[in-house]
Amino acid sequence: MADLFGDAPEPPSSAPRPLADRLRPKALSEVIGQAQVLGEESPLGVMLDSGSLGSIVLWGPPGVGKTTIARLLADATDLHFVQISAIFTGVPDLRKVFDAARHRRANGQGTLLFVDEIHRFNKAQQDGFLPHMEDGTILLVGATTENPSFELNAALLSRAQVLVLERLAPKDLEQLAQRAETELGRALPLDGAAREALIEMADGDGRALLNLAEQVMAWKTGAPLTTEQLTQRLMRRAAQYDKGGDGHYNLISALHKSVRGSDPDAALYWFARMLDAGEDPRFLARRLTRMAVEDIGLADPQAQAVCIDSWQTFERIGSPEGELALANAVIYLALAPKSNAAYVAYKAARAAAKKTGSLMPPKHILNAPTRLMKDIGYGKGYDYDHDAEDGFSGQDYFPETMGRTDFYAPVERGFERDLKKRVEYFARLRRDKNT
Repeated sequence: MADLFGDAPEPPSSAPRPLADRLRPKALSEVIGQAQVLGEESPLGVMLDSGSLGSIVLWGPPGVGKTTIARLLADATDLHFVQISAIFTGVPDLRKVFDAARHRRANGQGTLLFVDEIHRFNKAQQDGFLPHMEDGTILLVGATTENPSFELNAALLSRAQVLVLERLAPKDLEQLAQRAETELGRALPLDGAAREALIEMADGDGRALLNLAEQVMAWKTGAPLTTEQLTQRLMRRAAQYDKGGDGHYNLISALHKSVRGSDPDAALYWFARMLDAGEDPRFLARRLTRMAVEDIGLADPQAQAVCIDSWQTFERIGSPEGELALANAVIYLALAPKSNAAYVAYKAARAAAKKTGSLMPPKHILNAPTRLMKDIGYGKGYDYDHDAEDGFSGQDYFPETMGRTDFYAPVERGFERDLKKRVEYFARLRRDKNT
């Protein structure tokens, strides 16, 4: 690994270098975007101003400057920069890195160890950094595209501050495109709409934008290209989405909360985003059914049936037509009356069941198929509800030592409005009969 100790030889100046490498900022002030971590009053700004840089984890999508910021932090603090990748580094390599850093420290120089894709190290490897962070052998700067809360050990997170980097905004990418034009000495051969389309294709990734710009600059064009001509020559960059990672959970959360918030347009947008990113429609069908049960419940009992029907329709006619059935369900759920009363009641009942353990039902509602069971009181005093004039006995069905508990509190929305009336009706009858 050439960069293992941070002393790999620089390539000759005549060697070809990608545009993204040539435009790498030389100082933190040149980094585009990320003011939330690099501004004067931001975490890094305050650390650098006070001269007390601590270990950090940079969390953000690809192409937003994680590696660049790590290199510039080493320059700003006169630390020796060492870069490794968790993908290609094993335990023996880490030992060499730590030994070299320890030797460097004995000679009066600190080491900033930049670990790319740090979330790919297992628990034992992550624990291996701790003693070297604590005794000052290294200052750790980790980079990850995954949520550190899920992927990094609590012990490591307790010794490092997590800084969130954001995808670059269109104005940031435009600034980057202008730098590329200055470096290459000419303007991108695109009209205004095509230029906007190129920035949109980059999808917030600065490295992707520079790679796309380098391709465009290499084309021989007689006149500025239109959007149509640009899209014929360039494929749109795939949306950032990992079906097992953060993107998956972020988007399904956005879809769920849009449905809960009764916004069919936002719900359809996130539904479409997930489909475009390659999400399995069956997963979406399952989650839509869960939304019907959890967030709509008995306010609209038909919602669950709509989800099951749309799911079955998808299974019968397949993709892509089947997705329209799921889209119908998305709209129906978003516009349905909302209630989580059944969900709340279910959780409360589960909690009560766990707390009360193995309490016996009251004897009057126990069957007595044998004489012995009758002799000890099973079934004694049971009132058959159908024999009552109003079809309601009003008896207590809870364990005798537990007492009656109310779990279900229907809301004044949709069909639950009628159920609320029924609950109140039976409560009144029960009160009257027991009195």
